[in-house]
Amino acid sequence: MMNRKKVAVWILLLCILAPTLTGCGGRDTDGVKVVLMAGFDKDEIFRIETISCRLPEIMVYLTNIQNQYESAYGKEIWNVNLGDVTLEENVKEIALAQIAQIKTMNLMAKKYQVELTDEEEEKAEQAADTYFASLNDTEKVSMGVDQRTIRDLYAEYALAKKVYQYIIKDINPEISDDEARTIVVQHILIKTYALDGTGKKIEYTQKAKEDSYQIAYEVWEKAKAGEDFDELIRHYNEDEKSTYSFGKGEMDPAFEKAAFNLGTGEISNVVETGFGFHVIKCISTFDKEETDSNKVKIVEQRREEVFGQEYDAFVATLTRRLNEELWDGVRFIHDDHVVTMDFFEVYDKYFKE
Repeated sequence: MMNRKKVAVWILLLCILAPTLTGCGGRDTDGVKVVLMAGFDKDEIFRIETISCRLPEIMVYLTNIQNQYESAYGKEIWNVNLGDVTLEENVKEIALAQIAQIKTMNLMAKKYQVELTDEEEEKAEQAADTYFASLNDTEKVSMGVDQRTIRDLYAEYALAKKVYQYIIKDINPEISDDEARTIVVQHILIKTYALDGTGKKIEYTQKAKEDSYQIAYEVWEKAKAGEDFDELIRHYNEDEKSTYSFGKGEMDPAFEKAAFNLGTGEISNVVETGFGFHVIKCISTFDKEETDSNKVKIVEQRREEVFGQEYDAFVATLTRRLNEELWDGVRFIHDDHVVTMDFFEVYDKYFKE
């Protein structure tokens, strides 16, 4: 069974793929022409130029995401209130955006003349055999899938990833140690806000903020006088964490500026952020292992930026059509016999990078 951390990472990957096509439901975004119209096949969810998404395809994505959530957090997770939308509606939009992007990238494959090799086609067949064999009869009927549908989903997913690699293949920027430098600090936070019963942030009054600053200043005086910083943390810190490892652009600007100006062992002045007042102590001005890891992350960010520009330009030329009536009626499957959730794990098994 997949643990919560792995589920969170998997869902995050879905969200990363989603933004450029979120909003298929009749909204104009980034100059894309969106047309709501009749003339769909009865199970056709959407059409992008010449490529379609059918109901069984979206149900594979939705059902796997649904069961991943329920495996990690329980079926009561769907009672979570996100404000204007339910969690189920939010997950529906994520799945729709992801599969729309994959379909779009398959159209891009034609532009760049990118195709799957015979070996990759065979891997898609093998993955489909494995996943389809794992489904019980209730799951097959509930999702409306056959083996060909699963095979096509795997082939489209593999081709989308291949198009991404094609577009970013020449993007290998040199990242300096300074650009990727990761430091380690400890800090003591004296808050200037509280949370109400709903978790909403309530700012302190001006008088209360002044009191918080006075406490932080006293902490700073004790730290500068040489008192043990760990003891001061235990006594004063109002943050759940006391130690942070981070690179540039990852923290509050004021906190980050003060931290990066410290030498090892040095202590900052009192620093104000939206969270309150901080006293920062630098533990290490250069974490080699984390810096090397950050270089990899920065390179990938640069690649994603290049791909995003190419993708957005391509999407702007397309017409999308959403079968809004059919889509609005799509719901999760609530059946104790429908538990499938390893669609992407099976893919990873056959398409190891």
